[in-house]
Amino acid sequence: MNNYRYALIAIVSSFLMMVGMIVPSSVFAAKELVVADFDSGSKPNNIGGDFGAWNRDPEDTTQSCVQVFEAEDATKPEGYSLRLTYDVDSPNPAYNGFWMKLEGEDLSAYNTLNLYVKGDSGKGFSDRVKIELKNFERSASFILRGITGEWQKVSIPLEKFNRIGDFTAMNEFVVVFDDINSNPKSGSIMIDNISFSKE
Repeated sequence: MNNYRYALIAIVSSFLMMVGMIVPSSVFAAKELVVADFDSGSKPNNIGGDFGAWNRDPEDTTQSCVQVFEAEDATKPEGYSLRLTYDVDSPNPAYNGFWMKLEGEDLSAYNTLNLYVKGDSGKGFSDRVKIELKNFERSASFILRGITGEWQKVSIPLEKFNRIGDFTAMNEFVVVFDDINSNPKSGSIMIDNISFSKE
């Protein structure tokens, strides 16, 4: 009888070990994945991805987006955020912004995109920007509204980016300023603590 019991325990243990090996890694994901807190004041982001400002037409000097690290943290007395100074006030079609690589991260265990955002009251700022997420095949966008001159945490359900469908291998996070949504058409905002979480 004891031999039967030991054999049964061994079989069950082996089965549980096998099941554990085939459980998707996303099941064991942390409650929050911090992609970029900018606290190093340098590249890359927290998951090893590059980032930078981009312009629709680098030859058109009437439109631009410039990024700089700002010695002002959204949540701590010390640290950095990222300032994006944009200009889409152009006689030509104008849009630009900021891109950040997500390094193929599997985000299927998360359901919310979070970031902190603040407008620069001195330089002026649009109270809305377009946020895009991209996997390696599709992209989806969301208009973030209600930016103010104070730091605020914004949480966007990933279901708002439903055109993507598959979040298992993500490519980019993008901020877009354009001559349709940005009002005023030139200004400056700061972003910090970009993360994905399970809410």
